[in-house]
Amino acid sequence: MTLLEIFQTTFIGFSKAAWQTVLLTFWSLLVGTAIGLVFAFCKISSNKLLNGLAQLYITVIRGTPLIVQIFAIYFGLAEFIVLDSFTAGVFALAIHAGAYIAEIFRGAIQAVDSGQMEAARSLGMSYPLAMRRIILPQAFRRSIPPLGNQFIIGLKDSSLVAYIGGTELWSAGLGAAADNFKQFETYFINGLYYLALILLFTGLLRQLERRLQVEERGTQG
Repeated sequence: MTLLEIFQTTFIGFSKAAWQTVLLTFWSLLVGTAIGLVFAFCKISSNKLLNGLAQLYITVIRGTPLIVQIFAIYFGLAEFIVLDSFTAGVFALAIHAGAYIAEIFRGAIQAVDSGQMEAARSLGMSYPLAMRRIILPQAFRRSIPPLGNQFIIGLKDSSLVAYIGGTELWSAGLGAAADNFKQFETYFINGLYYLALILLFTGLLRQLERRLQVEERGTQG
């Protein structure tokens, strides 16, 4: 089989699997962002218990391989609750990404001048209100580039869900290569799908960055 023939025979399967990869990445990063924001607040909290829990979570997750975390959730939790591969993959990827996103948000929040919080409090704003209206919008803008990098990493990390029976892009590549015995050509085409998704996401991210920069200039003007 030629490269073109392999592309034609795998197009439908790879396209469906690519959509599953997009869904897996979207939901895991959505949940991971929420987890990261919560633990970022815990990390900057003056409460030693919350701070310690955040530090423990970040240390453990960043210090262990993602594949171990995926297996722990999919197989380890089976004694208490049975999760399908997609759901287990979403939670595992979210928990993993959350540790990195927490540090991104923490750094972005702490990078905002502390005087702005003091000024907001002096105007009568509560701490949560000042954080929501003054600090977080600026922190979000600062965190866009590193968050974009983390999201791209998350998309590529989703390939590990294949090893618990997921139906995403890498799983489709493994299945196609086993059928046609053309490993190099099949994996090459499979890689092009990942590249296309990453380029698409990178383009959307750049558009978002430009839009935020325009809005920021308009606000300053």
